[in-house]
Amino acid sequence: MSVLYLLVLLVSLGGMTVLDWRFRLFFWCSPLRAALVLGIGVLFFLLWDLAGIGLGIFYRGETTLMTGVQLAPELPLEEFFFLTFLCYLTMNLVQATRLVLARRAA
Repeated sequence: MSVLYLLVLLVSLGGMTVLDWRFRLFFWCSPLRAALVLGIGVLFFLLWDLAGIGLGIFYRGETTLMTGVQLAPELPLEEFFFLTFLCYLTMNLVQATRLVLARRAA
């Protein structure tokens, strides 16, 4: 049992937060809307994962890098943080692209 993968995900989430704060991309632009969008995104992908697990498409691979903590059968704790990171990264990229395009147009 290891927490290495979880730590990497948490550090990556921290990096996304710093970028968000520095450039006012997502949460620092509109906190309530950002929380709603992020929550819906993570919930969607968790439901997607649960559907895939139920259909036998997704399964948890064995690795020594993960904690071994399961949120549900075949759904590791790290998956929640990965999905949160994925959604946060996507929204930061969308907002950063909007800012860059707006500056080019000006």
